[in-house]
Amino acid sequence: MSNSSRTLKWVTGALELFLGIPILGGLIVMGLWYIPLGVMLILHIVTLVISSNENQSKYGSILGLITSLVAWIPIVGMIMHIISGILLMVSAATSKSKPSHHQIQPPTPNSF
Repeated sequence: MSNSSRTLKWVTGALELFLGIPILGGLIVMGLWYIPLGVMLILHIVTLVISSNENQSKYGSILGLITSLVAWIPIVGMIMHIISGILLMVSAATSKSKPSHHQIQPPTPNSF
């Protein structure tokens, strides 16, 4: 996994967990007129596209998209934020890095 998709999964996972904090997450979402849900929707779309291009797991981003759409329901939103955050962080932590195709190879013997 490249650094961009892994980093996005860590960031979106942390933000989801933050929004899942009881009372505080709801106050932030409602106090900012539900704009954080729109921002999270965009972040999940970007993460999904990058993960898809890199053939990495997409389940955390897909659940994050669903969470962004139903999180306006108070208790459901809190639970969904927490589940999405955990899945995104597990996905980021357990993904294996692909070997780079641009690694510098040592010269073969007698190639000079």
